[in-house]
Amino acid sequence: MESLTLKYFGYFIGIGCILTPLAGMLASWVDRKVTARVQWRVGPPLLQPFWDFVKLLGKETVVPRGSARTVFLMAPLLGFSAVALVSTILWSTIVHPETGFVGDLIVVLYLLMIPSMAVILGGFASKNPIASLGASREMKLILGYELPFILACLVAVIHTEGSIRLGEIIIYQNPETYGPVGAKLSGILAIIVCVMVVQAKLTCVPFDIPEAETEIMSGPFVEYSGPPLAVYKLTRMMMLITLPVFLVILFLGGMHFQGWAILWSILKVLLFLVLVTLIRNTNPRVRIDQAVRFFWGPMTVIAVAAVILALTGN
Repeated sequence: MESLTLKYFGYFIGIGCILTPLAGMLASWVDRKVTARVQWRVGPPLLQPFWDFVKLLGKETVVPRGSARTVFLMAPLLGFSAVALVSTILWSTIVHPETGFVGDLIVVLYLLMIPSMAVILGGFASKNPIASLGASREMKLILGYELPFILACLVAVIHTEGSIRLGEIIIYQNPETYGPVGAKLSGILAIIVCVMVVQAKLTCVPFDIPEAETEIMSGPFVEYSGPPLAVYKLTRMMMLITLPVFLVILFLGGMHFQGWAILWSILKVLLFLVLVTLIRNTNPRVRIDQAVRFFWGPMTVIAVAAVILALTGN
């Protein structure tokens, strides 16, 4: 039992705390590079996200007067730990699909909410009215997108005969058997919903309402500086790679590392990453009420339609 615990702790440190942050920085570079190309600029060098992170680590940590100090400082670590754990589960499942545990999909969905909750906790703990406003917007955004997101993920569960194990979902989508869920009409609709939810989870335009630099000066992060802010930034970079990998597992058959399949696996992740970046650079920010109506309206309707189609086998 002790050796098994050490094994999984090693996975968490190696995959969640080392490999995923590095992959997240690479994803952030791709995001910034594509953004620059869309705007006819050159873009940053490959190591720029790493140096930005290191620079923030060297800055002073300022805790605002009157804040809930412990919650204020622990909130960034809470979000980082959740993403690290999600990435550990996802990559372990990709490498060894048969070793997943029952309900790991539910655990992942739960953990993916925690980074947003960490932002809310940090914003309210700072006792800054602007940060509290941003945290309030983040809370409303969560209430908007979680329902269609869960319904969209349910499409993959239905197609795999009710399985809530990520490994079984990957095995089901083997090209020699049933093929990717995303190749079906219900899967296509579910992917559309999930891509929009990913925009909101990353608080990218048009759903960067909680931060809204031109309105509320970074919202929940307005009082953060130094290493705590660096951890928040790193968590977002990690989400930038973890969410596309999650969607690839659910709808595109996972990732494989034999022969030419390696290239195809990388391209699937890049497809979602570039799509998120293009949406971010071609849409204006919406108001929080518009965002909630968008997710409770069209996105929920599309997600319900996807679930109904999945139940009929389409």
